[in-house]
Amino acid sequence: MSTEMANTDPEGIDGVRMTWNAWPRTKVDASKCVIPIAASISPIRPHPHIPNNPYAPLRCKTCSAVLNPFCRVDFSALIWICPFCFQRNHFPPHYSGISETNVPAELYPQYTTVEYAIPTSDIHHSLPQPVYVFVLDTCMIEEELRFAKLALQQALEFLPENALVGFVSFGTQVQVHELGYSDVSKVYVFQGSKEMTKDHVLDQLGLLGGVASGRRVGGGGPGQGFQKGVAHGHGGGFPNSGVTRFLLPASEGAYIIHSRVEDLGTDKWPVAPGYRSLRCTGVALSVAAGLLGACLPGTGGRIVALVGGPCTEGHGAIVSQDLTDPVRSHKDLDKDAAVYFRKAVQFYEELAKQMVSHGQVLDLFASALDQVGVAEMKVIIERTGGLVVLAESFGHSVFRDSFKRVFENGEESLGLSYNGTLEMNCSKDIKIQGIIGPCTSLEKKGPAVASTIIGQGNTTAWKLCGLDKDTCLTVLFDISSSDRSDHSGNLNPQLYIQTLTSYHSIDGQSKLRVTTITRRWIESSSVSEELMQSFDQETAAVVMARLTSYKMETEETFDATRWLDRNLIRLCSRFGDYRKDDPSSFSLNPSFSLFPQFMFNLRRSPFVQVFNNSPDETAYFRMMLNRESITNATVMIQPSLVSYAFNSLPSPALLDVASISADRILLLDSYFSVVIFHGMTIAQWRNMGYQNQSEHLAFAQLLQAPHDDAELIIRDRFPVPRLVVCDQHGSQARFLLAKLNPSATYNNKMGSGMDVIFTDDVNLQVFFEHLQRLAVQSS
Repeated sequence: MSTEMANTDPEGIDGVRMTWNAWPRTKVDASKCVIPIAASISPIRPHPHIPNNPYAPLRCKTCSAVLNPFCRVDFSALIWICPFCFQRNHFPPHYSGISETNVPAELYPQYTTVEYAIPTSDIHHSLPQPVYVFVLDTCMIEEELRFAKLALQQALEFLPENALVGFVSFGTQVQVHELGYSDVSKVYVFQGSKEMTKDHVLDQLGLLGGVASGRRVGGGGPGQGFQKGVAHGHGGGFPNSGVTRFLLPASEGAYIIHSRVEDLGTDKWPVAPGYRSLRCTGVALSVAAGLLGACLPGTGGRIVALVGGPCTEGHGAIVSQDLTDPVRSHKDLDKDAAVYFRKAVQFYEELAKQMVSHGQVLDLFASALDQVGVAEMKVIIERTGGLVVLAESFGHSVFRDSFKRVFENGEESLGLSYNGTLEMNCSKDIKIQGIIGPCTSLEKKGPAVASTIIGQGNTTAWKLCGLDKDTCLTVLFDISSSDRSDHSGNLNPQLYIQTLTSYHSIDGQSKLRVTTITRRWIESSSVSEELMQSFDQETAAVVMARLTSYKMETEETFDATRWLDRNLIRLCSRFGDYRKDDPSSFSLNPSFSLFPQFMFNLRRSPFVQVFNNSPDETAYFRMMLNRESITNATVMIQPSLVSYAFNSLPSPALLDVASISADRILLLDSYFSVVIFHGMTIAQWRNMGYQNQSEHLAFAQLLQAPHDDAELIIRDRFPVPRLVVCDQHGSQARFLLAKLNPSATYNNKMGSGMDVIFTDDVNLQVFFEHLQRLAVQSS
C-alpha cells in the first residue's frame, strides 16, 4: 500500500512541488516564464519511506548545510564536499567504517528526506509538555454558551495526562482562574476597558517576582522576571510557581476546569436594548499570552480561544457597542472608513511579536452569525501558525467536529507540533524573496536573501510556532545571475535546495527533518520542450492564487482580475502553438492545457471576488488557501464534481450547469462545503419512499453512494466542511449553482429542460475565445 501511495503521490517523499521543475539560468529568462519560480513545501508531512535517524546530523562547517545524497564523498580520505558552498568537510571518527558499500541512510540516493531525532544531552532534562490555555467567551446566549462549554469539557478528556492546562474566561472583564487553589474558586479579574501593560498584568497575578497574593510562593527567588530560568527546589523543574497556580497537569486540572466551566454562566454585565455586549477579546488574549509567557517562557504552548461575537471593548475592538453602527465591510476597508481596523491590526501585530518570541500559538474558533474580527486577527493567527475555524454556531457540526479533531490522537490526529524553525540553503545564484504561509521571518540575513520581499522575507530562517502534518508554505525564488554566462564549461547543470525543519512533536520529542532537492538548470533562452514539460499547472495555479490574495491585501490599487488576465495572456502567447493573428490555430501543450481553466475559476472564487463575503470570511478563506497542500488548495480554486446515475459507476463530471440532470445525483467538493445535489426525478422518487421498497434496492444504493463518499471526504479534512444536501430547484441548490460554469444563462438557453444560471458572468467558452484571440495578436 505504501508503494502505491508513493507512486500516486505528486509530492513524493520530499513533500515539495514546484511551478517549474527545470529552471532558467538567468533573471531575464526567468521573467519570460511569466509564472514565478516557486516551491510549495510541506515541512513535516508524514511519508512511510522517510528514515528516522536516532542521532544528530553532520553539518557543513561553512554554510551549516546537512550531509545529503548530493554530496560528493571521498571514502578513502573520509571527506565530503558540500554541494552548496563546495567546502571540504571531514567525517567524524564514528563514521570511519563507511565505504562505497556501507553508507549511512542520509547518503542513500532515495533518501532525499531524512528525519533526525535529536538526543537531549542532559539526562535529567524531562521532555517538554504540551501546554493549553483555554480562553472562553461568556458574552453569548445561554444555548450557545452551553454548546461551547460542552465542547471544551469533551476536549479536556482527550488531552494527554502530562499536558498542562489553564483557563481564562472573558466578557466585559477578563477572569484568570487560579486552578491550584482548589479549596474555593479563586479568580483574578481584569477590567476590559483599561489599558494595561504586560508587567501590570503579571504583577497583579503575582508573577513578576517571587511574591504572590500577599504570601511567599515556593520556587521563585527575588527578581525572578518574565524571562528567568528554572526555579530552584520546586518539584518538576517548572520555571516558577505560576505553573502550579495557573497551569496544572491535565490529570488534575481537567476536573477542576470541568467544574469551573460547569459553574460558568453568561456574562452578567447589563446590556441596554439596541447595544452590543461589551466583549474584551483582545485584552483576554493579551492576558493569556502574558500568563503563558511568565509561567513557561520560551517553551511554547497553545492558546485556544472560543469567541462568540465581535470585540467591542478595549484593545482589538472592531466595532462600537451601538447596534446602529455596522461591523466594517469590504467597501469600508477600501474607502479607509473602518475606524477601528488599523488600530486593531496594529495591536494584534504587537501581540504576535510577543507570542512568537515565546513560541506560542493562537488557535481561534469563531462561531457567530455576525463577524468576530477574524480579519483583524489574521496577522496573529498566521504569524503563530495557529488553527482557525469559522462557523455559524457552537452547536454546528463544522465547529463541533473540527474542535474535537484538534485533540484526537492516533490516525485521526492532526499531528500538531510546536516550536518549529525552518532554515533554507540554496545553490549560488538562487535568492529567496520570501514565504507566503503560516510563519514569521527571523530576519536572518545571508547571501541567499533577495532584494525583493514577498510575504515573510528578508531572511533565510523562519519561526513556525505551530505546525501540523498538513502545513504547507509557498517559497518564492529569484534568479540573481545576469545574461553573462560562463562559457568555461564549469557550470553545474544541477541546482540544489535544502530545507531544515526543527520542531517538537506532541510527545515532546525534538526532531529535525532535512529535505534536499535537485532540479536542472536550462541554458537556452528559447522555449524548449524540457521547460514546457517541467511546468506543474496545479502548483502554478495555487501559487498565482496565493500571490493574488497577498497583493490584494498589501497593494491598495491592485486589480486582481486584470493582473491574472494579463499574466494568462502572456503565458499563452509565450508557450502556445499558433499562427500569428489566427485564433483558430491556437493550441496548448498538455502541460499547460488545464491552466486557463484554473484561472477562469480563480477569477470567480471567493479569494478574488469578495462581493457577498464579509472581511472575516475572506480572511478565513485566504488563511486556509495559504496553509493547505496543493491538492487541497486546487479543490478550493476549482471544485471537483462527481456524477452518480443508474447503470454506471460514479464518474467525474464537468463543472458546468450542463452536468445537471433530473435522473442524476451530483457530489460537489469545494473544500469548505460538500454538496449532495439530487436531480428532480431522483428527489421525487426519494420523497415517495421508493428506496424503502425491496424491489428498488438499486435506487437505495444510488442514494447512499454519494453520502458514503462525502463521509470519506469529511473524515480526512480539517476544518470539517459543511455538508449540504439539496434538491434541484430547491433553495440550497445555490451552493452548487454558484460554482458551476454558466454555459446556459437566462439570455442564452442551450436546450429545453436544461437548468440555467441567472448571471451576467462570461462562461468558459467565451473566456477561451477571448484568450485565444488576445494570445495570437501581433505585439
